[in-house]
Amino acid sequence: MLKRILKKCSAVFVLRKKPLMIVAGVIAVVLIFYVVSSPAMVGTAATTRLLPIYSVERDNKAVSLTFDAAWGNEDTQTLIDILDQYNVTVTFFVTGQWVDKFPESVKALHDAGHEVMNHSNDHAHFNALTAEEIAANINACSDKVEQVTGVRPTLFRAPYGEYDDHVIAAVNAMGIHTIQWDCDSLDWKDLSAREIYSRVTANVKPGSIVLFHNAALHTPEALADIIEYLLQNGYEIVPVSKLILTGEYTIDHTGRQIPA
Repeated sequence: MLKRILKKCSAVFVLRKKPLMIVAGVIAVVLIFYVVSSPAMVGTAATTRLLPIYSVERDNKAVSLTFDAAWGNEDTQTLIDILDQYNVTVTFFVTGQWVDKFPESVKALHDAGHEVMNHSNDHAHFNALTAEEIAANINACSDKVEQVTGVRPTLFRAPYGEYDDHVIAAVNAMGIHTIQWDCDSLDWKDLSAREIYSRVTANVKPGSIVLFHNAALHTPEALADIIEYLLQNGYEIVPVSKLILTGEYTIDHTGRQIPA
């Protein structure tokens, strides 16, 4: 009797062994996938992320003021007049559509000595575009800027500040630098002039790229005080093309461009 029971139990175990082995195998695969995929486990095996230039390591207190122009045009001449008052030149990133609407302002910026650079043709979400679409979009804007100013843009700022590896790779392949910022005025939120001033002066540092917007409500009101603060504290204000490094360099994990 005992032998029959033991034999029956042994048969049941054998029948169940195969499903148990399958389940164990599935669990093992899941665990391996988790370990391989987990950011904590990837470590140095991960591919280095491609980044735009957020700021620049310099041996002097140079900074760049930048203005994105995609929508309105209420204050372009006012900004030009304020900048001219302090003999300061800056960088405007303009969309192709803005050039279409306001070619006279684009020419005025260029004639005043400011850089007119590329902010896309139509302010599209570049993460959703193919490399070919990115190149076509950027070239469309650059063609328009060059037609008005005679100078082809060498710098690009992604609409909405959005980018991923394939966006940066596509722009790099065109021989163009993608420029972000490390000091955001948040002027597009219609902050008061005092709030804009406080944000910029609290966060600016040597090598900073400061973000403003053309047609922001209180930016002209804040600009003169910000320029005076920078000059009084020993900063040199230069266009982005004169801030960024040429030759050999690296970009660290914060997007800071560093001499090699």
